[in-house]
Amino acid sequence: MPPPSGRERTTLIETTRSITLTPYGALPNGEAVDIVAMRNDHDMVVEVLTYGGIVKTIEVADADGSSANVALGLGNLDDYVINSFYFGAIIGRVANRIAYGAFTLDGVSYRLAINEPPNSLHGGPRGFDKKLWSAHPFSERDSQGVRLHYRSADGEEGFPGNLDTEVSYRLFNDTNTLRIDYRAETDKPTIVNLTNHTYFNLGGEGSGSALRHELEINADYYLPLNADLLPTGELCPVQGTPMDFRSPHPIEERVREGTRQLLLGKGYDHNYALNRSGDDSSLLFAARVVDPASGRTMEVWTTEPGLDFYCGNFLDGSVVGPSGRTYRQGDAFALEPEHFSDSANQASFPSTELRPGQVYRSATEFRFGVTSAACRRPRGTRG
Repeated sequence: MPPPSGRERTTLIETTRSITLTPYGALPNGEAVDIVAMRNDHDMVVEVLTYGGIVKTIEVADADGSSANVALGLGNLDDYVINSFYFGAIIGRVANRIAYGAFTLDGVSYRLAINEPPNSLHGGPRGFDKKLWSAHPFSERDSQGVRLHYRSADGEEGFPGNLDTEVSYRLFNDTNTLRIDYRAETDKPTIVNLTNHTYFNLGGEGSGSALRHELEINADYYLPLNADLLPTGELCPVQGTPMDFRSPHPIEERVREGTRQLLLGKGYDHNYALNRSGDDSSLLFAARVVDPASGRTMEVWTTEPGLDFYCGNFLDGSVVGPSGRTYRQGDAFALEPEHFSDSANQASFPSTELRPGQVYRSATEFRFGVTSAACRRPRGTRG
């Protein structure tokens, strides 16, 4: 997968569809960053940065036809460079936590960069979210998007093997669906677990709490955590616990229950084992979110075995979004399809190993829609 050459400047227009790639600024070392903007036939807009593969904007209409950006983000490139909240970014080489920054593969022990003591989190302090990706915009009959490429060197952040990674963002023209495809190859045995870390608020960026959103997760089991926020290795039934979202519930309904798991995570910060049969890796319904106030809905479909649900527990008011409003705990949620946290050290979990000659592939779709106006809750009211 050779990287695309040059910084392409492309504008393709058909009806209301368009895709543009324009300069967004420069990194401290002088490297130029671009922003790719896509618009479909329904005027849904997605903006992606070549820095970190960051999804900066997802603009979609509510039940009344009014558009708003439903992805949290930052106002300028400098803020993305210094920020560590992973807003909208590609996460890799390995999403989530690796216990104590260590794993063993084929009898060889590897030590990783520690950035959430005592663990390595989301690929380390200079993971894929902090890398500049080369970009190739494309337009096809049913969609438009951008292919991003990054070559991670052998030993980067402690991971073995040169890893060629391609991440494609695709906006479909006739449906409000954003699809993300991941592909990677290595020249040495390694581990890979890629995802995207967009923070969503279907009421709109800067609109306040997202905890009134109603969530459904297609999972009978979740992974309990220990005091270091690492999976214990068990799969526990959600039934009878605040982790049960098999039928829709407002996120806020049980988030303050004083269970050990919610105390450890400061709220929801857990992997769910999706209800997938055997080795099936087809696109599977994972979750659905409804904002009763705006009427916006979002479904998540994925080929991954797990889904990490995080409700912005560590947002602390220290950053300001494009709206000029600060982000605080519960102002957003993330639904991250992935292999389970710490899979490299848990033999019973689906493997994250990748070997020469193999191709890592993963796909996720975020499908946006609206509910019937008759079913919506008046704005400003609580469930």
